[in-house]
Amino acid sequence: MPLIKPRTRGKQLVRHIARLDRETNETLFAYAQFIGEPTDYVLNQVIDTVLGKDKDFQGWRAEHGESFVPRPGSKSHRSRRATERHPAHQRDNADLAAVGSARG
Repeated sequence: MPLIKPRTRGKQLVRHIARLDRETNETLFAYAQFIGEPTDYVLNQVIDTVLGKDKDFQGWRAEHGESFVPRPGSKSHRSRRATERHPAHQRDNADLAAVGSARG
């Protein structure tokens, strides 16, 4: 009997891009096939189930009800995403800027 039940109602979904290790990705798709639901549903249910059982987190969350989702376009949101994608490229740009100012 599956731990995650097939969906019974719709929810508002947002797009979230994440990286999974290869084995977890295989398990995710296998479980989704097992219950006949899409992978995004499985991920949502796993998060709800696991974090719903974490009493320390539930207490902390009750005290911190504000949103922790970075706002699109915010400086911290953009700089973190760019660093994750191309940390070496950003260093190269900083080096080029330093060279350019030294020449100027």
